[in-house]
Amino acid sequence: MSTFHRDRCEQSEVTCAYAAQALAASEVAAAEAHIASCPDCQRELESLRPVIDRFVSWPTDVLRPTSSLQARLALRIAEETGKQPVPPPARRWSEPDWEQVAPGIECKLLATDAERHRVSMLVRLAPGASYPAHTHAGVEELHLLDGELWIDERKLFPGDYNYGAPGAGDERVWSETGCTCVLVTSTKDTLR
Repeated sequence: MSTFHRDRCEQSEVTCAYAAQALAASEVAAAEAHIASCPDCQRELESLRPVIDRFVSWPTDVLRPTSSLQARLALRIAEETGKQPVPPPARRWSEPDWEQVAPGIECKLLATDAERHRVSMLVRLAPGASYPAHTHAGVEELHLLDGELWIDERKLFPGDYNYGAPGAGDERVWSETGCTCVLVTSTKDTLR
């Protein structure tokens, strides 16, 4: 028998739901009172904050349940309430087009957060293409999907992840082979 949960507070699930803002309004005050009096739940909440904060920058489509899950949930809720199921809304998403943004560089915009000046996109570099030197206005996250990519003196391969800190710069970004990556970055980056 596992003893993993033996030392956890019995209210840890409520603390998790509180952190995710998934509690009913009527339960929030009791949860806050408990957390204020429980060191275990305070630590649990603090450990969850960075995770929850990362979700804020995700495109909302990533966090939305699939249509099939929404349909199953609607049926279950209908069974429990005795009301008619509410079907999930029809998706009105269409595949974005690739757009050439510079010679040898194409982008496919996935999501934009104008309020936070963030954008996520697929980026494709043709063999021999390079991106100009730039300074990151915010965090830049790059996940290489295909091909090889050089960022300054670091060579990335498929599956590699690169984190660019705010204020840091990349002098040279180029691909000898051509590549495709997922890029999440600031719309305020400065080209040099």
